[in-house]
Amino acid sequence: MIRIEFLTPPEGGLLGFSIRGHAGLGEEGSDILCAAVSSAAYLVANTATEVLHICPLSLRAGEGEMFFRVEARDEPACRVLLQGLKLHLTGLEEQYPDHMKVGYLEV
Repeated sequence: MIRIEFLTPPEGGLLGFSIRGHAGLGEEGSDILCAAVSSAAYLVANTATEVLHICPLSLRAGEGEMFFRVEARDEPACRVLLQGLKLHLTGLEEQYPDHMKVGYLEV
């Protein structure tokens, strides 16, 4: 199961995300849900860092996990990207409820 948590401050907004796990829909390296989630997460992180030139507070990516967090001052610049990711991933969660779970973590 893929577990996604969007990082939210008490006052609202999105500061990043944590993604862990594997969907288990296919063999490792050919799982379409893992590929979709991974591709979307990398698009957001790469756009924030390379196009918007945001220096993230934290960015980690490894086998079966990714963590991305920006500072509160950078939230306005990343807002649309993170909202788009949330929309995309909640849509995938509706299609594959047994293989991924989207939640929120107050930071």
